[in-house]
Amino acid sequence: MKPTILLVFLLLGFTSAYKILVAFPYPGKSHSILGEGFVKRLLKAGHEVTYITPHLMKDPPKQLRQVDVSSNINLFGETLSHLSFEKVIKKEVNLRDTRAWVEVIDEIANQTLWHPNVQKLMLDTNEQFDLVIAEWLYTELYCGFATVFNCPLVWSSSIDPHGLVLGLIDEEPNPAYTANHMSSSEAPFTFAQRLDELWEVVYLKYMKWAIYDYENKVFQEGYGPAVAKRGRQMPSLYEASHNASLMFGNSHYSSGRPVRLPQNYIPIAGYHIDDEVKPLPEDLQKIMDTAEHGVIYFSMGSMIKSSSMPEEVKKGFLDTLGSLKQTVIWKFEEMLPNRPKNVHIVKWAPQQSILAHPNCILFISHGGLLSTSEALHYGVPIIGMPMFADQFINVDRAVKKGFALGVNIVADTHVYLKAAINEFLGNPRYREIMKELSFVYHHRIATPGAELVHWVDHVIKTRGAPHLRSPALGVPTYQKMYLDLAALILFVIFVLYTIVKRLFCIRQVKKVKKN
Repeated sequence: MKPTILLVFLLLGFTSAYKILVAFPYPGKSHSILGEGFVKRLLKAGHEVTYITPHLMKDPPKQLRQVDVSSNINLFGETLSHLSFEKVIKKEVNLRDTRAWVEVIDEIANQTLWHPNVQKLMLDTNEQFDLVIAEWLYTELYCGFATVFNCPLVWSSSIDPHGLVLGLIDEEPNPAYTANHMSSSEAPFTFAQRLDELWEVVYLKYMKWAIYDYENKVFQEGYGPAVAKRGRQMPSLYEASHNASLMFGNSHYSSGRPVRLPQNYIPIAGYHIDDEVKPLPEDLQKIMDTAEHGVIYFSMGSMIKSSSMPEEVKKGFLDTLGSLKQTVIWKFEEMLPNRPKNVHIVKWAPQQSILAHPNCILFISHGGLLSTSEALHYGVPIIGMPMFADQFINVDRAVKKGFALGVNIVADTHVYLKAAINEFLGNPRYREIMKELSFVYHHRIATPGAELVHWVDHVIKTRGAPHLRSPALGVPTYQKMYLDLAALILFVIFVLYTIVKRLFCIRQVKKVKKN
């Protein structure tokens, strides 16, 4: 037998191929990028993957089976149809309204469970999986896939660790020194900030309590037939959602907060980033190579179309960017007239490859967490212009860490953008701080992708990693807060008070009788 063939057989003997279900049905493009990150890493490790997604991957390998739920995009599109740059500028929409987004997310989850492709997968009793990886995004409903297939569950959280996700695998962090996921406050808090953080915990708890009956009904009805067909009984949504082996978090302390974490929370921010930088298209490569004064990359993401900018805002941006000596690559959905010579419009941009180029000196971004992670990975400072959900917090945090400047979206945003660009170009400290934090980001015991594959293997080989399960999950709230001890102390004080009072009364009566 040839040595190379023998080596292949030996390697196969030391590796295990598992069947893994990855569920990322939320139709936001950035969330699908995170889902694809899991899929690519698992496929590379030799596993068979079934991927529930609204955004199908092109030219999938034979080890990948995709479950198409692209109809979710239509529902999501209806939600985003009323959003535009103009409405953001006029503050006609509140993109920080958590309750409104939870309702949309629950509706998407309900639609996903009843999708014919998903029902077909679940009702086939021949289908078996070794592990389910499900995205948590303000709903626990996707934990039911692990219930159906009777296998370990691993959660994936797309943002920094916070109470709602940590409570699924351990317990909520203390709000006296831990800011919630939608707060830009930093500990130590003032008295008012502590009240705000406590109130946010109470509000989110109430919000989840208020919708639990609805979510549990969706859970029971959506997964119930498939579980019954396999001869098992359904648990409650609470029981199923709190039975995960561990949680992967798209987070890292280089960009986030150094939060106290349980053993079964694994931070793997950057796992979606390619190990090898893909080559740029020939035209972009030439533009970047010949940029004498460096390249400024400008992208506002995919959630709200840049083309929805009012004409005067577009003109303001073009005037500002055209006044620079730097080359600008602007990701925009349409070609713009009267474009300055230094401004290049691209409808689609290979963002990672652009940021990786040594001539890229600045990233003007919407502040999405994936973009922030990629900027840290490649060491490119940011000017953040947030519009949506956690983008505000991401930009605030980056500004406080010193590797970003923030600009609000207003009618004359271009004026403030020009000032921010001038500040960045004239002050080297932003690049210096970004270089330091980029080192922190990369200085890990293993790459994010290697961590991901290791812990997937660990959970499956240890049959759900019960040794990582936090004892906090089995302790009632009243015991965690020592309310029973407080009640006992109050009871003892009351009894002592009663005894002393009675003895005093008896003494007074005897004294009166004696007189």
